[in-house]
Amino acid sequence: MKKFFEDMKKDLKFKSAGPGKKLTEDASAKPQVVQSSGPAKPCYVAPTEGAQKAGAAALARIEGQPRPRVQTSQDVIRLQVKRELEAEAAAVAEKEKTTAVEGSNVKDLAFLSVTGVYFTCPLTGATLTKSERDVHIKAAIFMRFEEDAVEASIMMVHTFNKDREKVKAAVDIISKYIENICKNPTEEKYRKIKLSNKVFQEKVKTVEGSREFLEAMGFQSIMLDVEGQEESEEFLVLMEHDSESLEVMKESRDRLQRGEPVRAQLDRQPQAFRPSPNAMRFELPPEFYNLTAEELKREQQQKNEGVDKNTMLRTKAMREREEQRERRKYNYTLLRVRLPDGNILQGTFLAWDKVSVLFQFVRDSLVDGWQPFELVAPGGHKLQEDLELALNECSLVPAVLLTFSWDAAVQADIAAGGGKSSALLKPELLENIQTLS
Repeated sequence: MKKFFEDMKKDLKFKSAGPGKKLTEDASAKPQVVQSSGPAKPCYVAPTEGAQKAGAAALARIEGQPRPRVQTSQDVIRLQVKRELEAEAAAVAEKEKTTAVEGSNVKDLAFLSVTGVYFTCPLTGATLTKSERDVHIKAAIFMRFEEDAVEASIMMVHTFNKDREKVKAAVDIISKYIENICKNPTEEKYRKIKLSNKVFQEKVKTVEGSREFLEAMGFQSIMLDVEGQEESEEFLVLMEHDSESLEVMKESRDRLQRGEPVRAQLDRQPQAFRPSPNAMRFELPPEFYNLTAEELKREQQQKNEGVDKNTMLRTKAMREREEQRERRKYNYTLLRVRLPDGNILQGTFLAWDKVSVLFQFVRDSLVDGWQPFELVAPGGHKLQEDLELALNECSLVPAVLLTFSWDAAVQADIAAGGGKSSALLKPELLENIQTLS
């Protein structure tokens, strides 16, 4: 019997006792968060033989029934992950099914210049479609709790919440909690957070991941009596910390403040092609367009019918508005660069990537990327790497063939020094070179 009640105390320790129930902490636990103001407990008196028999019978009845398992925060997280991923996976499957049907009406997948748009998860390295990336990243963050709960909760705060102002407000309040504790480590009031508090309810609770961060810092859920109330309330309580633990808290606070959203990186799918007369022919999948399947079909029909908007009389303001609308049509762009040896380098970019991103992509693909070079757009327009312009602002959407050339003066100096020209592209690209169909 004694062991049974001791086990029951352990099970209830630091758990919610439910509305109206008072949770008494084990007297042997140190340090105690709440000191009882009531009368001293009576001394223990051994139960009578009849009481022992009744207790044994009650224990037998309890042990004969399945006892509910108290859920831990990790259990809640896993359950949340399971439910969210099941719901999102179903939504993704339905979306992909719809996209496949719509896309099949627009293009024959066998003739696409690129099979689709793909992303790389920075946490797992997995290659993902656009519809898969958010679900995968969320699952990867939840799985991080087993390795580093502080890091995982920081990722939750900055990734799961789209409103950056709300995130900043919550981070500021949590930082203030930690600052007060570190400045007043022995003050009990700073180590208790009343969950019904208006500021907590409106500013912290509404930000997903904030409670997980506090729990990762050591805060534990405890039901405490509140003066003037019949029912106890839930608090997050932090036990007293030594100076070393307080330093760790400060470091975690700084990490929370510096946190950034976890975002999948666009996979540029670098690909080399042999010289081809088809270099200017592009067939793009629907993901490249910020258009519905019907809008995309209408646009292609207009192009096929040779509709020339330039023949229309338009003011400068009208033309600028039309250009802005055109730029917003595209999410991504497929760019090809024709090299001096005739080979072609291809990569996928965000429509709003800067021109400097394109230059870096080309530079990283070359054996001698340190040498200066030029990129020329259709019409003879020379791109300027140092200008802060986006690709769509330079009309490099949704697909364009560019011309590459080395800086003539540098090439002359190399030739004068007896230098020899070698392969332009890196071996890993040439190993997988393909032929454009």
